[in-house]
Amino acid sequence: MGGDVATCAHVAAIAERSGFASAWTAEFYDRSASVSLAAMAAATSRIRLGSAIMYAFARTPLLTVAEARDLDELTRGRFVLGVGTGTRQLVAAWHGLEADHLAPRLEELVPLLRRLWRFREGQFSHQGRFYRLSLRPTLEVRAPVRADLEVWVAGVNARMVEAAGRVGDGLVGHPLFTPEYVAEVVRPALARGAELAGRRLAVPVAGYLICAVAEQVEQARHDAASQVAFSAVVRAFDPIQRFHGFDREVAEIREAFRVGDKGRMTALVSERIWRHSPSTARRTRPLSDMSLGSPVSMSSHCCCSRAWVSSQAGSMRAGPRS
Repeated sequence: MGGDVATCAHVAAIAERSGFASAWTAEFYDRSASVSLAAMAAATSRIRLGSAIMYAFARTPLLTVAEARDLDELTRGRFVLGVGTGTRQLVAAWHGLEADHLAPRLEELVPLLRRLWRFREGQFSHQGRFYRLSLRPTLEVRAPVRADLEVWVAGVNARMVEAAGRVGDGLVGHPLFTPEYVAEVVRPALARGAELAGRRLAVPVAGYLICAVAEQVEQARHDAASQVAFSAVVRAFDPIQRFHGFDREVAEIREAFRVGDKGRMTALVSERIWRHSPSTARRTRPLSDMSLGSPVSMSSHCCCSRAWVSSQAGSMRAGPRS
């Protein structure tokens, strides 16, 4: 997310040369995931490229699929569509949409996207609870590169994770996910959603490991802690905080945020929170040891994480988030 579009493309190219399996980018109020992915596609040829995430409700279903088709064409079948709702406040304030029933709306949207992806001829009609769409093409609908669209769904609370189990090809997790939260909350919710939808599969989980690289370990730890502190401010992630009993620490971090004390926010990330956070901070190595052709300079607000994908079959090394 940090840096410019050219940086996203550069990081993706480095990830590919370094043997990573995938590279992901996100969207924010100043960043389009689809444009970043197009640039990343032009800079790579083998690595899988995904959105983690595109805002699920910011585009119409038709436009989402149109962009997904273009990206799959540009990547020659390497694209993964990761969608998420964002917080209720984000849905209402940023996109001007009703912020109720987010999980049921997403459960209707994802199958609709797949239907639109496969649509080739005749008339398309969908009259659902949240979406109504009627399409009679005047020109031939070109076939997508792949027959099926791979859709991963983001979720933190149990109900949204259940939605991923119902309709997603995988779950996009969050940097605050811990092994305990995944084992006791996430996986049961995924299994419950899959069972309710009659799906007989183990839905894989993709999460982020917050990585901070600096000359000194103390600086790297500070940089990683600042990301943990920023996430603690967002109330949508309270299920993770409450699960671990971080209520007091989170309240103090939010008060520091309210008065604009960013330094104190980071300092309040206690050793107890740090032990649970899936973060790593280490001393930098020479570029030759890291198999990097040139350094990548990223601003302090950039979130650069190493993604992991886990399933019953094991783990897959995945690329950094641009």
